[in-house]
Amino acid sequence: MPQYGSLAGRRTITERVATLPKAELHLHLEGTLEPELIFELAARNRVRLPYASVDDLRRRYAFTDLQSFLDLYYANMRVLRTAQDFRDLTTAYLARARQAGVRHAEVFFDPQAHTSRGVPLAEALAGVTEALSDSEREYGVSTGLVVTFLRDLSADSAMSTLESVLDLGSPVLGVGLDSAEMGHPPAKFAEVFARARAEGLRCVAHAGEEGPPEYITDALDVLRVERIDHGVRCLEDDGLVERLVRDRIPLTVCPLSNVRLRVVDDLAAHPIVRMRDRGLLVSVNSDDPSYFGGYVDENYGQLAREFGLDASTLAELARNSFESAFLEPPRRDALLAEVAAWRQAVT
Repeated sequence: MPQYGSLAGRRTITERVATLPKAELHLHLEGTLEPELIFELAARNRVRLPYASVDDLRRRYAFTDLQSFLDLYYANMRVLRTAQDFRDLTTAYLARARQAGVRHAEVFFDPQAHTSRGVPLAEALAGVTEALSDSEREYGVSTGLVVTFLRDLSADSAMSTLESVLDLGSPVLGVGLDSAEMGHPPAKFAEVFARARAEGLRCVAHAGEEGPPEYITDALDVLRVERIDHGVRCLEDDGLVERLVRDRIPLTVCPLSNVRLRVVDDLAAHPIVRMRDRGLLVSVNSDDPSYFGGYVDENYGQLAREFGLDASTLAELARNSFESAFLEPPRRDALLAEVAAWRQAVT
């Protein structure tokens, strides 16, 4: 079997990975806010930034843990004010996603991060959903919107947000749970997720990134989620691994994010290959690519170089992404056929 890394060197690996059809299932729209767009929106909205330049801002992307990232992440959101701002943010991501070979994206969006700043929910959602509605026609990327709740805020706040989203009638695929994990177990949001399920929404949750394996179990048992975001700490509990393998629970893994936030020391220490070897349904995602040094194609490319992944393994990871997505069978089958065609073409 030819090694993917043998196809013609570093540049070819990156180029070939970008042509691999893939889904992205763990992507925070706010985490695609590039420094250049931050400065552009700040000028448009007359927001004074505490950075001397784009380069000065980029130099601050040296995070020690999740909280150090979140502090900068929320501060930069101040430039997002109008529906046009949110439309520009979403459109910029979709253009980059097409370049990365993304064919389907289920994107996260944090309403509370904006309503808490006085941005009307209708304004923010309008910009995002308008851009997503044009995505398949303009970029060849089918999409779904996952509204996420900030777990360091109250369950009442999450429920109020859910009710407001439902009242607006916005096209929403599902709900999720994100932000600071430690000290905020999934059970805190049991009633919120029960309401979401009753409304027919799909359910996912961040768990087992910084939090313990028990948070993964609680997300499955209490919130009854269908997919776990991150989940890398599942390897600390063999019984949990067996359950995840048996039930084919998808794990949306974000390698470069885990390195930048010190979940692992470096990419060589990342457990994704061990997770795959254990039979876990893992996919590769970018999380907050503007902050973590790479979009999804760059995550694939760096994994390929670090671990010497061949074309079959990369295609398997891409298949996993489509199998983990909330897709209707005809669309899933068509995308899986694209992966098979890519696999045939590169060997």
